[in-house]
Amino acid sequence: MAVGSEQSGANLRPKHVPQRMCVACRQNDAKRGLVRLVRDGDGRVAVDATGRRNGRGAYLCPDPQCWDVAVRRRALERALRLERLHPDDRAALLAFAAGLATHAPG
Repeated sequence: MAVGSEQSGANLRPKHVPQRMCVACRQNDAKRGLVRLVRDGDGRVAVDATGRRNGRGAYLCPDPQCWDVAVRRRALERALRLERLHPDDRAALLAFAAGLATHAPG
């Protein structure tokens, strides 16, 4: 057996789970538990399903109320450093949030 290949239970640390904050309710959660939105170079906003698109990102809970608050209170504009959310983007985001409501457990 090679030196140092033994692992004891005392040396194992829990795996680091990246945390992000919802821009609407300000709650921290695991990055994978939130939905990432990204602003591209043209100032357009879209849902980033992979979490890897280039551009400035912001996170929202999968709760439709958070999406409504983020749009109404301009939290997305602040987080994404936008003057105004494009009307087409606003409609697409609210439609996405409505879809979240229909797929919510319970």
